Amino acid sequence: MVRLFVVAAVALALACSGAQAARLDLDAVNQAQFSEGEPKDVSPMLLKAQILLDRARFSPGLIDGRLSDNFAKAVAAFQAANGLASDGKLTRETWDKLTASSAEPVLVAYEVTVKDVRGPFTRRIPTRLERMARLKRLGYRNARERLAERFHISEQLLKTLNPRVGFRKADVSLVVPDLGRGDAPAEIETIEVDKASRQVRALDPSGKPVAVYPASIGSEEKPAPSGAAEVKRVVRNPTYHYNPKFAFKGSRASGPSPSPRDRTIRWDRSGSTSRSKAMASTARRIPAKSARPTRMAASG
Repeated sequence: MVRLFVVAAVALALACSGAQAARLDLDAVNQAQFSEGEPKDVSPMLLKAQILLDRARFSPGLIDGRLSDNFAKAVAAFQAANGLASDGKLTRETWDKLTASSAEPVLVAYEVTVKDVRGPFTRRIPTRLERMARLKRLGYRNARERLAERFHISEQLLKTLNPRVGFRKADVSLVVPDLGRGDAPAEIETIEVDKASRQVRALDPSGKPVAVYPASIGSEEKPAPSGAAEVKRVVRNPTYHYNPKFAFKGSRASGPSPSPRDRTIRWDRSGSTSRSKAMASTARRIPAKSARPTRMAASG
């Protein structure tokens, strides 16, 4: 009798989890409505909110349909920019403002191209900097990773939304986030790097944030500098040289070590050169149309 009860309980649990997974599809997410409470697992409502925030240039970081610190920071930034109480919580008022910002479906069908699956891929990436330096490139490991990064979504969620796809063939239809943002902001006056909140903000001439992104800013070994600088030039896919004087943990390099080209951008500042993944995301997503140099300020 006890065994029968256990079997029934397991079957019920599997049925419930299967029903939950079945609800996480294109229609369920696109038609998701606001509900009170904090979801404990992947939520169609949270997934929709994350995509809308990303589309509005208030990035929640990795789109995974879950609550996170980056999601709360993105909600708070969106609230502040829209005159709402900035508490980082997805309230009914915030949801209404967010869904009013874009009426297009958040999940759409995308056809995989030959370029998506062709590579070249770097299937094995060593952890040590010295060995990384011997690679031709720090590329994506496979097509699924490439597609996940392109659409800002976690690989696990991309797989969940496309359970019968192998991510190896072209001309296959995928369910992916639609991150179409329309026209870029007309003018960006300042790029603000906030080390305390670990965010990068693009501000218009009035000082209003028009884009906010989470960022990895510096480290204990090599903290990012504070102060004001002027962006003179943007260089895409630069070659990064590791300076052994930084003495990063785990590195035994005795001389300058050039890395393979990777997906980063170097910003040449007045009198110095810096390389930052945080700046890379800003440069890709919010190109300034103003002809004059953009100011950059780092604080915290």
